[in-house]
Amino acid sequence: MSQRRACRLVNQPRGTQRYQATQREDALTRAVVELASQYGRYGYRRIAALLNRDGWQVGKDSVERIWRREGLKVPQQRKPSGRLWVNGGSCVRLTVGDT
Repeated sequence: MSQRRACRLVNQPRGTQRYQATQREDALTRAVVELASQYGRYGYRRIAALLNRDGWQVGKDSVERIWRREGLKVPQQRKPSGRLWVNGGSCVRLTVGDT
């Protein structure tokens, strides 16, 4: 089966089959993963800013594409637990009749 027919069958552009990753992209991927492991709370936008500061000419969109491809995620923030408002410091909540 020809490449044209196979790509038409799966409704995929032929240019995606001929795409070759460059050495720059491999080095950029390593740099993104290294910075993401070093700064665990940073997202892809701040990682892109750090890369630009270090001399990479890269936009946030390409960093986001690498970010998604590598499966990186920023951990969700936990909601802070509410205070119990008890003067003694115990973990028992006051009821209406305890005054």
